[in-house]
Amino acid sequence: MDLGVNNQYETTIMEPTIQSEIGLYREIFQSIDFDKIIDHPNILIAAHFWEPERYEAAKACYKFMRTIDDLIDNFKTEHKTIAPTEKAQLENNVNSWINTILLAAQNNPEQTELIETVTKFSIPSWPLEAFAKSMVYDIHNDGFPTLQDYLDYAGGASVAPASIFVHLCGLTKENGTYNPPAFDVKQTATPCAIFSYLVHIIRDFVKDHTHNLNYFPDDLMKKHGLNRTSLLAMAKGSTITPGFREMIRELYTVADTYRIKTFEVMQEIMPKLEPRSQLSLKIIFDLYLMVFERIDIENGTFTTEELNPTPEEIKGRVRKVIEEFEEFESLKLYK
Repeated sequence: MDLGVNNQYETTIMEPTIQSEIGLYREIFQSIDFDKIIDHPNILIAAHFWEPERYEAAKACYKFMRTIDDLIDNFKTEHKTIAPTEKAQLENNVNSWINTILLAAQNNPEQTELIETVTKFSIPSWPLEAFAKSMVYDIHNDGFPTLQDYLDYAGGASVAPASIFVHLCGLTKENGTYNPPAFDVKQTATPCAIFSYLVHIIRDFVKDHTHNLNYFPDDLMKKHGLNRTSLLAMAKGSTITPGFREMIRELYTVADTYRIKTFEVMQEIMPKLEPRSQLSLKIIFDLYLMVFERIDIENGTFTTEELNPTPEEIKGRVRKVIEEFEEFESLKLYK
């Protein structure tokens, strides 16, 4: 999962110290140290362009979700199999964390920041519940029988955190109070979340399979003559097989369908967003698109180095989005 929260990623959030919003975008951009970005936290790069307290809200939510996600992934990395008693304990840990938030258990100081964030920004409970459900699935399952099972799982593992971003993005501030988004958050977040998640399982192929994690559906693996052993061998450097390329082609095609749906839904909601939120949404979509464009089905080696943009490339892409957005905003001013 690409929640992208890491304590090594800290920058100064800029207050609007200049009148021009356009000037502010560049000021915020210059405040980001792209060389300190760990694991490509697209969500937090994009959220940086909100006002500081909304950015901090995003940070609090994703730090919490990253903690739970890492709890499961790290355990599965260290243990090829999980005993029933261990599964029960992990599930209990996940449910305890989620219930702390949903029940606003103030007796847990560790979660006070998140409880206050959920309350202040009126974050709905369903994304946290859906996320917990996907984590419990991870505990009890080692993969996905079908592509549809994977897409259903993404409804919690990816659509849930994406919905928190879209919710925060869609808030409008009036007299110091945040008003709810004027559109269906889940419906809006779903295409981009699934698009990005499909891209991620291709991007993270090497990392996942060398850490006992597999997100490729069993039906596609079987269809193209693949199994966990052959995938691990390729992740470690053996020749990429034609079957693997064909599996990637199918996943790429599905991802492209969701890419088009994402673009369409963005066009629908842009008029309902404040300018800074419009920019942040454009940035996050472009950063996911950046990885998608690097997938070379015919000749790629699918290594981490090949599929992950460098900090300088990410910086350049964000700068390009800002420049295009500035031009668009300037044209509106002079109409």
